[in-house]
Amino acid sequence: MVNKLTFNQLPNGLTVHLKEIHTAPIISTWVWYRVGSRNETRGHTGISHWVEHMQFKGTEKYPAGYLDREISRVGGIWNAMTYLDWTTYFTTLPAHINEISLSMEADRMDNSRFEPGEVNLERTVVISEREGKENQPLFLLGEAVQRAAFSSHPYRYEVIGLKKDLQTLTREDLYQHYKQYYRPGNAVLAIAGDFDTETMLDKVNTFFGDIPAGQESEITIPEDLRPDKEKKITVTGPGETSYVQIAYRAPSANNPDFFALTVLDSLLTGPSSLNMFGSGGTTNKTSRLYRALVEGEIAVSCYGSLQATQDPYLYTINLTVHPSHTPETVLNAVDKEIARVLSSPVTKPEIARAIKQAKALFAYSSENISNQAFWLGYATMFASYDWFTNYVDHLAKVTPEKVLEIAQSYLASDNRVVGFYTPEERKN
Repeated sequence: MVNKLTFNQLPNGLTVHLKEIHTAPIISTWVWYRVGSRNETRGHTGISHWVEHMQFKGTEKYPAGYLDREISRVGGIWNAMTYLDWTTYFTTLPAHINEISLSMEADRMDNSRFEPGEVNLERTVVISEREGKENQPLFLLGEAVQRAAFSSHPYRYEVIGLKKDLQTLTREDLYQHYKQYYRPGNAVLAIAGDFDTETMLDKVNTFFGDIPAGQESEITIPEDLRPDKEKKITVTGPGETSYVQIAYRAPSANNPDFFALTVLDSLLTGPSSLNMFGSGGTTNKTSRLYRALVEGEIAVSCYGSLQATQDPYLYTINLTVHPSHTPETVLNAVDKEIARVLSSPVTKPEIARAIKQAKALFAYSSENISNQAFWLGYATMFASYDWFTNYVDHLAKVTPEKVLEIAQSYLASDNRVVGFYTPEERKN
């Protein structure tokens, strides 16, 4: 049976994407809000993530804990994620009781309470989460690199926020952020699974149609110019292992260069997964950096990260330093491999293999009903659903000549921040 895809919009502005998939008797429901750390200002970092936490504290209709019990009782799952450009909430349930997720998401879109006592309890939770991350070398390194890579754009801050902001944000700050961004016109409802489209549209209208449209507010996002020189930073902290992170300014997902950089990423480090929900994986053992650095015992591991974002973000190469080498040695080895890409034409078979691996990872990230629902909304956070449907075709058009052009443009040393993480010396 051919999957039926439908796009709609309610009078209050809510965008609705539906995809009938009758392979299993389940329905996955996602609500995406166009708000993340990109929408935060200094003094309010981490507020989007904290508001996400508060959405699980209950409403008058659904007190805290009630939905946990009901969803677990029927074998369903529910959770949420906050990222740079978006916040999303998802529920996957047996198809015959899918109205639970519609009712719950409609209710907390407009009726979350933000009780002062719950706000204060959750302050402890998010600060503890932040402090837990501060024990992780890769978090400390990544945060420092991110700050160094941007001077003005909110992408310079981690989603978790700065500890000093988490200590001072108020209940009113959180509630105003919620009312500003949690409105139908700023949301996409994406549902995939075993349902009839017309019946589902009627249900969506019943649950969401009466929610007030809310007031649209414009925000100005500061832009950062492309760097004009290389930055190097060193971070010290707990642990016994050294790390290297190399972060290049990368194009936004809607930029045609993004697809060629995806192929270059696959060639250098193995393909990056765009689906943060869970997607399987492919090996990176044929990538150039793995073969040169890991098999050459210069690094213990290496991987790349290229994320689809609304504004230009970062392409990072992340390496664990071999105990017998130094971060400087690892950086020199990476630069040697990048110089090879720039000086020696990449062969068509190598490009074909890199494209094949990127396609395979993309296929893994799209295969089940929950992932189909994920993509229905996710792609609209930085582009449109057509971006998802045309992704493989864009990759297939990438040529060796385009890869060389992209490497020359984006992998220039003046377009990057290099971060070294070294363990603190232990005191006897």
